[in-house]
Amino acid sequence: MNKDFNRNENDVESGKTTAIIAYLFILGTIIAMFMNMEKKNKFASFHVRQAFGLNIIFYGLAYLVGNIDSWMASSAFYVCFMILWLYGFTGCLQNQKKEIPYLGQYFQKWFKNI
Repeated sequence: MNKDFNRNENDVESGKTTAIIAYLFILGTIIAMFMNMEKKNKFASFHVRQAFGLNIIFYGLAYLVGNIDSWMASSAFYVCFMILWLYGFTGCLQNQKKEIPYLGQYFQKWFKNI
């Protein structure tokens, strides 16, 4: 049992930098994917999948919301996205694997090869 705990701690410490980089815009996510390719780290992979999913959803929905002529709708979208991003990023900083609410479980399934 103690070995598993130490192994998980080592995964977190060795993958934390990659996980943090993953949350830095889409470019950071792509860089983190390449950083995590050779030596797969479970902690880093988890956060790369979460960040990648957030970026895909953001850019897809931002295009649609951008075509709406309502500042309230676009403001609500950006505030919602910022809250989801902060949730994932703070989980990463706190060494936790916290899925993004509602969407995180799907990101883990859809992008399991990352």
